[in-house]
Amino acid sequence: MRARSLALRLAAMLACLTATPAVADSRLKRDVEPPSYAVIEPEDSNLNIDSVVLACEEAGDARIVQLQIYLSTGGPLLPRGARPQQLKGDPHAEIAIDGRVFPVALMFADAYAVLADETDQMFPRLSERLIDAMATGRTMVLRFDLLAERAGLPATFDGEVMVTLQPRRGGTTISTVRRCATMTVDAANAKHERH
Repeated sequence: MRARSLALRLAAMLACLTATPAVADSRLKRDVEPPSYAVIEPEDSNLNIDSVVLACEEAGDARIVQLQIYLSTGGPLLPRGARPQQLKGDPHAEIAIDGRVFPVALMFADAYAVLADETDQMFPRLSERLIDAMATGRTMVLRFDLLAERAGLPATFDGEVMVTLQPRRGGTTISTVRRCATMTVDAANAKHERH
């Protein structure tokens, strides 16, 4: 219950502190340098997911990289054919890249969900090792345990999103968003004002 309360507080903070990026046709946001987000198109999914966004976000006086999930419907995040009444109170998620599994927290904001394996000053973010795996991997699978199981049955993943990562082009895209996160907020703001 305490973990759920923390997740809800983090989601509320995200809703207040994070601007929703406008998803563009191109893979990288190009009106700022370095680009602050990249859209990763799902190749296959049994969920109501429109796009997966790798975003560079402000977190206090620093910047972090988040994996944000945008829905194709008004929500909530659901497997196809499921009803909102079937959702469990403590959903779980993991990211698998080329078979290597990264447990992640699943948090919800107003317009999207966030997957994160670390926090920075209470802000959910992706770890360097997970970003490295994304930059060099070939296939990323996001797995979700969203629906309540019948009494006595073990928890199972009931939602899945598959993304094909391209080590050369995809690695460059991920590295570009990561570079945005290495800048301080003041430096990034000053650079954006010059452009």
